[in-house]
Amino acid sequence: MSTDASKATPAAAGAVPEPTVAPHNQSSVAPAQVTAAPTSISEAHPSNPKAGQAATPSQTAAGTSSESDHTLAIANELQNPLTKKFTEAEWRALFEFRAQLPDIFAQAYPDNGQARELPVTIWGVTINPATPQDDARVSVVLLKFLRARNLSVTEARDMFINTLRWRESFNIEAALKEEFPEEVFGKLGYIYGKDNGGRPVAYNIYGGNSDLKAVFGDIQRFIRWRVAFMEKSVALLDFVEIDQMIQVHDYLGVSFTTRDANSKAAASEATNIFQSHYPELLYKKFFINIPTIFNWIFWLFKPLISANTLAKMSVVGTGQEAIRKALSPFIDSKELPERYGGEAKAF
Repeated sequence: MSTDASKATPAAAGAVPEPTVAPHNQSSVAPAQVTAAPTSISEAHPSNPKAGQAATPSQTAAGTSSESDHTLAIANELQNPLTKKFTEAEWRALFEFRAQLPDIFAQAYPDNGQARELPVTIWGVTINPATPQDDARVSVVLLKFLRARNLSVTEARDMFINTLRWRESFNIEAALKEEFPEEVFGKLGYIYGKDNGGRPVAYNIYGGNSDLKAVFGDIQRFIRWRVAFMEKSVALLDFVEIDQMIQVHDYLGVSFTTRDANSKAAASEATNIFQSHYPELLYKKFFINIPTIFNWIFWLFKPLISANTLAKMSVVGTGQEAIRKALSPFIDSKELPERYGGEAKAF
């Protein structure tokens, strides 16, 4: 798939309804540039005295040495614009996470005796377990799993292992090469233009094909299409300056009665896949042309959505002006399709 985001690109994998709605450069960073962690280094270091006890000279020296070593480690890192925004707490977790990569790969691929040494590619970024520090993009990718688990290295490790296993079993490369019928999926998704920050914008058109049996009759085919569409969107991220995208989910022409068992099952499975294996890739997600009943359902399931995810979501009603008003702060009129009140002659 071309990475020219100025051209509309028909999805080669389908729009997945959300579960809550319808079917759904090396430069170094000086220590002063690193954002201070919420918790001081002395508090986090295991050599700290217990609460209420004064630090001994040796403990103070150890803490200072640890702090200096850590600051030096950050300063020696290969950096890009995204890694320069990492906080100290994030660097701490990242260093620990990266050190475990050989074990992580061995656990993810137990049948491969060389897994500890072999590089793995995810989202176009190759991770070498022996030298992850040689590519700043690797740090950007790994931090997404840490952020998704509130910097818990243990939980992020489990999530990453599960993702690597899933990608192998799902066979991502095969899904990307699969040819999906244009008459079924051709109008369900487009990647067009960029937002004001240079992020790609993916549009999921749920009413693009009213023949639900054709779309959802084979649930696994739909899932392969939808995952391939997501992978093509992620391929537009360079993980140097851009590491997130915007998604617009359009429900025009979708009614509550159009949801059948297959569409619900497909929505549930797709949502689980994206929540579990594509963390922190969305900058903003808009749900537009939402019927009143779907809006109600969205708020009904709101408690099941993480606060971080919820903050990125925006539910917009119907009408071109309402949609334009919601999208225009993020997407320039020249990049916004005419159907949404913009000037772009897109899809």
